[in-house]
Amino acid sequence: MSPRQFRIWTLTTGENGMASQAIGLAEAIVDTAPDRWQIEAKIVTPRLPWRWLPSGLAPRRLASVAADTGEFVGPLPDLIIACGRRSIPAALALRAQGVFTVYVQSPDVPADRFDLVVPPRHDRFPGANVLPTRGSMHRVTAEKLAAAAEEWRPHFAHLPRPWTAVLVGGRSKAYSFGQQDALRFTDQLQQLEASGHSLLLTTSRRTGPDNTSILRKSLPGAFVWSSPADGPNPYFGMLALADHIVVTCDSANMVSEAVFTGQPVHVVELSGGKPRFRRFLDEMYADGFARRFEGSPLPSWTYTPPDDRTQVARAILAKLKPWTLRP
Repeated sequence: MSPRQFRIWTLTTGENGMASQAIGLAEAIVDTAPDRWQIEAKIVTPRLPWRWLPSGLAPRRLASVAADTGEFVGPLPDLIIACGRRSIPAALALRAQGVFTVYVQSPDVPADRFDLVVPPRHDRFPGANVLPTRGSMHRVTAEKLAAAAEEWRPHFAHLPRPWTAVLVGGRSKAYSFGQQDALRFTDQLQQLEASGHSLLLTTSRRTGPDNTSILRKSLPGAFVWSSPADGPNPYFGMLALADHIVVTCDSANMVSEAVFTGQPVHVVELSGGKPRFRRFLDEMYADGFARRFEGSPLPSWTYTPPDDRTQVARAILAKLKPWTLRP
């Protein structure tokens, strides 16, 4: 008799940053027993007015808070991993039906509304069932990096080492990144090139077309990827093969993915910020995972990379044990 398969639903409203955190944690659980777990990524469309009102006020019926209940037809899963404030009403409605429910990030409801809350430690979110993490959940694994290294090494082989990955974000609710900022950053990157570094650069939607154009025109010798028009996405290959990683500070996800590699991570601090982001960066620096980017020359150092996703997955499985032992 084959072992029972257990089902995980990841629950988000579809944003890439939220989905990657929920799916990354789910994949860490699946890695423990690939033949026994399966993931279904569910996207919830909040029903008005619950996409704006505080989640704690929402009713407990799924049909009252989600406009697309057809997404949730069929047997309930063994585990829900939700991420993103607007997914909370649907997650709580499903938990009310008896599903073990984990929330990633800091919810706008008390921790005891979930079975487990997994916030970043810099949020200082309280609760007896809270498991803080040093960085964000993500989908980077040693296996994926190894595969990406084999795939992308030939693409970069013509470039002299050291290879420096440059992960460029941009303007956010907390940070600004205008054309003058892009020009100053470009000057620093040109100095890196002049000192012998080959740049493997990727931008995001937050970078903006004007800033992306500045980077491209000013760094003609760099490998640059901005969109699928440039070909397959080399992001994992850049992480896997870089001797150094330079990353802008606007995305805790990008910084967390970068430090998972164990390579020296240099954080470009943009103008602006909020106290929680300041705590995040200062804790990354204090732990030795990253340092502030000061331009050329780039220092090198070693550290044991954090693996929060594996630790959280083990904690979830330990709490789930009574459920997973059911026939």
